[in-house]
Amino acid sequence: MGARLALEASAARLVGRLSRAAGRGGGTTLPGKLVWKLDPAAVDALAARLDQGVALVSGTNGKTTTTAMASSILAPTRTLAWNNSGANLASGIASTLLDADGADLGLLEVDEFALPELMRRTHPRVVCLGNLFRDQLDRYGELEHIAERWRDAVAGLAPEATLVANADDPLVAGLAEGRESRLLFGVDDPRRARNGLQHASDSKYCIRCGHPYRYDAAYVGHLGAYRCEACGHGRPPLDVAAREIEPDGLDGVSFELHAPDGSVRVRLAVPGLYNVYNALAAASLGLSLGVALDDVVAGLERFRAAFGRFERFSVGDRGFLLLLVKNPAGANEALRTLEEGGVPPVLVVALNDRIADGRDVSWIWDVDFEPVLEGAEHIVVSGERAAELALRFTYAGFPCERLELVSDLQAALDRGLELTPTGGELAVLPTYTAMLELRAIATERGLTRPYWERDGR
Repeated sequence: MGARLALEASAARLVGRLSRAAGRGGGTTLPGKLVWKLDPAAVDALAARLDQGVALVSGTNGKTTTTAMASSILAPTRTLAWNNSGANLASGIASTLLDADGADLGLLEVDEFALPELMRRTHPRVVCLGNLFRDQLDRYGELEHIAERWRDAVAGLAPEATLVANADDPLVAGLAEGRESRLLFGVDDPRRARNGLQHASDSKYCIRCGHPYRYDAAYVGHLGAYRCEACGHGRPPLDVAAREIEPDGLDGVSFELHAPDGSVRVRLAVPGLYNVYNALAAASLGLSLGVALDDVVAGLERFRAAFGRFERFSVGDRGFLLLLVKNPAGANEALRTLEEGGVPPVLVVALNDRIADGRDVSWIWDVDFEPVLEGAEHIVVSGERAAELALRFTYAGFPCERLELVSDLQAALDRGLELTPTGGELAVLPTYTAMLELRAIATERGLTRPYWERDGR
């Protein structure tokens, strides 16, 4: 490490220690913010110290869970530099690399907008791309804008680097066309497909000719087996696939994992078809790094819920389930999982509109709340835009006398727990910043550890 970088790193680590000593989670990103401000090229040098290189994971939905699953797969044989707090912008990546003494492999979740620059700076060995869904249009713009940025970044990827891509997403699969070093994953179980595309689905039109795709199976949003009847473009063959998928309510899901080296049954301790996709992405990443299939399966089966994504907490004789919702596609799948597992009688739904959530909350009108509302007995809406949620649920036909508006998140959580029957479980569905607040509440009450202390950090 050069003298300048060593000085910058020492100063940044001191800032992080002081922040953590003050009990603030900002210690996970402040060191990186300082380094990034002083010398963005420091990220290049820090990444170059890792003997086994860097693996990047990005996408609209599921990147935190995918990276956590990949960590479970890789940790037995590698020492990882992993941003497990979810800090996935350049400052968070810089902080992780600063704290990477002794690590040999970088496993980095990356914000989809920040991905191109971080690809250029870290020279990744593997890039894993999960999906592109409409999300935070006020920040990111339309999907095609992100896809174009990704396309340029992938074009600059070293030939020996492996691109792991979701073949079920037309925009993502298109990035792998013509690339020799690639691994494509997807779901192949028409029994688990929806009857058709949801009205909020994205990427409905052929990326070559613009004609509408025909879907032989639509699994999550626009993810599925697609083909264009006008020009013949369609989903490419799968290298890694999930077949014979069997859900087990809210307790998990199992599937047959088909890979180039064989097939094996996998049981996940988290539910939902979207988690099958996350597992496929993590498995493909592990396989691309030379992990044996049996070790990939063992890692997936060890995995428990990622930060804020299907986390469970016990509160006396009740519990609550924290399930992040942040855009139409992700929310629809979370609700689908609740519906299939049995809708809890009481729900708390929290909506904020901060920068990290997206200022525009009109996306809640594209979410298919109705099937879950039919099964719920009582709903508490909360957050800065609780009134919009109350209006949305009222228009959906949920009875006003069973709907409460409690803007304060702590009070809403307490009210939800109060309404939950003894021995029951409350379902809490927050947007991103509301999830962070709820986890902070859980930490203050001793129900979990601060996120910057998880996994030994």
